[in-house]
Amino acid sequence: MWTAVLLAAIGCYVLKVAGLSLPQRVLEHATVERVADLIPVALLAALVAVQVASSGPELTLDARALGLGFAVVALALRMPFLVVVVGAAVVAALARLL
Repeated sequence: MWTAVLLAAIGCYVLKVAGLSLPQRVLEHATVERVADLIPVALLAALVAVQVASSGPELTLDARALGLGFAVVALALRMPFLVVVVGAAVVAALARLL
């Protein structure tokens, strides 16, 4: 297990150094900037999908999906982030209660 942790740490360090050693002209390229802007969005969407639609190794749709649905609608209506989070939690809790 410690071997995996050490290898992951070394891999992260090498990736960081590789990113820092890139020339500035590469980093300023429009395609690189666009991809760098979209990667966090894709990763966050994947994390949300896994947390909402899975329960262990199984796919499930339960109260979490209703909470996510509320969050999507609230974000589309440009509600404040705190309202989105608390509202999604309340909707999920009420769905579990029922």
